[in-house]
Amino acid sequence: MKKLHIIATPIGNLKDITLRALEVLKEVDVLLCEDTRVTAKLLNHYDIKVKTVSLHQHSTDEKIESLLNKYDNVGYASDAGTPGISDPGGKVVQIAYELDYEVVTLPGPSAIISALSISGFQTDKFLFLGFMPHKGKTKIFNQIKDSNVATAFYESPHRIIKTLNEMRDFVADRQIMIGRELTKKFESVYRGQIDDIINQVQEKQKGEFVVIVSK
Repeated sequence: MKKLHIIATPIGNLKDITLRALEVLKEVDVLLCEDTRVTAKLLNHYDIKVKTVSLHQHSTDEKIESLLNKYDNVGYASDAGTPGISDPGGKVVQIAYELDYEVVTLPGPSAIISALSISGFQTDKFLFLGFMPHKGKTKIFNQIKDSNVATAFYESPHRIIKTLNEMRDFVADRQIMIGRELTKKFESVYRGQIDDIINQVQEKQKGEFVVIVSK
């Protein structure tokens, strides 16, 4: 049976990869990935030679199906973290099932789970909202305000302050944690109420952000 391996890759620190993932990366016929240049940094670090092909959110179903039909042992990796979580990996998996592939997960890093684990909030249940949209934020903010569980989302460096300022009135009395550049050299974690957070983040707007709002 043909097999698709969903491979979690480091979110920053290249040492955060499992031995099993390294083994599979060496064995697959082809590695499908969001950006071959990003994945090449990981492969070169571990001296792994494997054919890579780019697949991203704009790739057509026909392209994905064509690639899967070409190979028996396929790997898929996103730029960082666990594929299918806020990236196009889900489409690859869906089509693989339709083609009678066996789909295997190789667990590992996930920015959202990593952030939740160090938040200090009650996170046995949580709501994950993916990337904060450019439009329609008020609806999202109301969803966060009304949630009875911790809420998490991703935000980019050039929009983080604007988003926090717009969210202020909805979560003024809630505790917030922001993880910036998690697992990387300049990893930072900020905790407190939103006004305190804005002041802390104001001077460090580089890197990717994970925002956790307590219930």
